[in-house]
Amino acid sequence: MRTTFITNVRLVFPGERITPGSLLLRNGQIAALNPAHPPPDAMTIDGGGGLLTPGLIDIHTHGIQKFRYHYDTPREHFEDAFRLLGQYGTTTVFPTIVPADEPNLAANLSRLTAALPHGVGLHLEGPFLALGGAACATLPGDLKLLDEILAACANRLAIMSISPDQKKILPVIERLRERGIAPFMTHTRASVEQTQAAIEAGAVHATHFYDVFPAPEETDPGVRPAGAVEAILADRRVSVDFIGDGVHVHPTAIRAALAAKGWQGVILITDSNIGAGLPPGEHDTPWGYKVRVRAGDAARHLTKNFLAGSALTMNAGMKNLLRWLDLPPAEVWAMGTLNPARLLGLTHKGRLAAGADADLVLWDDELLPVKTWAGGRRLYERGNNG
Repeated sequence: MRTTFITNVRLVFPGERITPGSLLLRNGQIAALNPAHPPPDAMTIDGGGGLLTPGLIDIHTHGIQKFRYHYDTPREHFEDAFRLLGQYGTTTVFPTIVPADEPNLAANLSRLTAALPHGVGLHLEGPFLALGGAACATLPGDLKLLDEILAACANRLAIMSISPDQKKILPVIERLRERGIAPFMTHTRASVEQTQAAIEAGAVHATHFYDVFPAPEETDPGVRPAGAVEAILADRRVSVDFIGDGVHVHPTAIRAALAAKGWQGVILITDSNIGAGLPPGEHDTPWGYKVRVRAGDAARHLTKNFLAGSALTMNAGMKNLLRWLDLPPAEVWAMGTLNPARLLGLTHKGRLAAGADADLVLWDDELLPVKTWAGGRRLYERGNNG
């Protein structure tokens, strides 16, 4: 792989600083920061003073544009979908599947795993959830079924989202941690005690936080009840993520979590589905209805107007967070880069350092990618992406 020297950029070190500099790429990695004498045969790219960040990492996403991630998605469709992500600054993605309550679940997951491109980790949203919605299964914890799922996923499962209030869930959480899989909490009406028990068992994160986390019913007038949301906010061991579109979660609610967690404990996701990244208009789906996408809104059912998933892309989410949060920009950038990498143990991603993967994005002033690299290879270049 050719050596590349990127100069005249503002380097974003997530969580730390933004500083003028340059870097050298070789063999898919960052070879050096601010090299005094780049190799004379290196291909030089003048970044024009733009921001250069690590690639964005989306840990909860169901699709992009007209592609959805599903059991029946063929490998070439996964590959086509992943190629689209560069234009939104995303270089690492965890396709998120909602497993159904069905007898052939293991076979479906085996087929899915075989279709995933090499090195791509999987996020299962279920099936051990307490609240439905978006076709989520609501099965009690079952170690036998879990072991069948793990075998079918063939070491590709990175994340499983569960509910702390589902029956027999604690052994599931413990088994996931034993296998190095991150248990995320979601779709829950859990009590404080149930949530704390799940955290002690190894649940590390809450996904699409506040969404499908209903507030407990007030049964004693004048006494404010506490539940999963309060227990999660109170425990610094647990991080949270948000759909940063301004529709699913009000920016003030994100600021409240930031006050509780600090910038290190907050992550941006898209929870995107069909429609994400498409221009405003009406778009077909495989569910028998059209969705409407328009600026400033999520995807909605065309005729019934209910939410039909997120139409967010990671760059749009980052732009929102940079506008909403009164933080140094380097700390905001960590929410889409360093923080998800740390959560999932991706030690070579989410940062600018010698030896890190050359997953990089050069941005313009409107926070649109000019160039995107994944493993040092061009994933996207504006005006030249054939």
